[in-house]
Amino acid sequence: MKKNPQMKIARWIFVFILASFAIFPVYWMYNTSLTPLEGLFGGQNIIPSVLNSFEIFNVFFSDVPIWRWLRNSAVVALGTTLSSLAMAVLAAYGLSRFRFFGKGLLGFSLFATQMLPEALLIVPMYALFMGFGLLDGNPGLILANTAFVMPVAVWIIKSAMDAIPYEIEEAARVDGTRRLAVLTQIMVPLTAPSIAAASVIVFFDGWNDFLFASTFITSSEKWLATVGLASFLGEFVTPLATVFSAALVFTIPAIVFFLIMQRQIVSGLTSGSVKG
Repeated sequence: MKKNPQMKIARWIFVFILASFAIFPVYWMYNTSLTPLEGLFGGQNIIPSVLNSFEIFNVFFSDVPIWRWLRNSAVVALGTTLSSLAMAVLAAYGLSRFRFFGKGLLGFSLFATQMLPEALLIVPMYALFMGFGLLDGNPGLILANTAFVMPVAVWIIKSAMDAIPYEIEEAARVDGTRRLAVLTQIMVPLTAPSIAAASVIVFFDGWNDFLFASTFITSSEKWLATVGLASFLGEFVTPLATVFSAALVFTIPAIVFFLIMQRQIVSGLTSGSVKG
């Protein structure tokens, strides 16, 4: 059957419109970061000056410690990702392959954690972290973010493990492969797309954390980039060009990470939805 040229053109127009909506916030930050303060209230140029693009990076050479904030955000995001995936893979394998008393209740409990808002638990968590000396440091933020996002990773990875036939694992066990080797050498490679999808969700949770970072961190040199950006908001004056320059720089790593992992995200989230 020949493809209809009109349908193909309509499909490309639809994709272009969706891409425009997705790219517009980034373009607006870029345009605003290059526009002087007096120009923001007098009407921005639709097409920003490309020659002034390097002015965005002036924020790195100003008094703003943006490098330190980005480093702290990267440490928290990567720490949350590694700790969450390490526990999520083990928990997902246990829920998928073992039968034990209270299995259903445990799975429901993990799901129920998503019904509790973070702001509801911020006060008891603050008191708990104070007792353990976890305030004003990255380990406390990693632990707090892991507690809330790890159950999501468990369910994503478990759904992929449920779709893997038991015969593959039984064949490895007959050949003398130990349980841990089955998990690391068979189950993890087969569920790699779902693990990649879970890693993106977990990474974004740690990268965009603001509530825990603004509550548990008191030293300005230990701020995350999200808290540092919020500190630009002044009572009388807000340097919008600096704010949008820093926001654009803060957004670029997340966009790049998503573009690299987008194929794994789609295949991982859809794995297990259709059984053969």
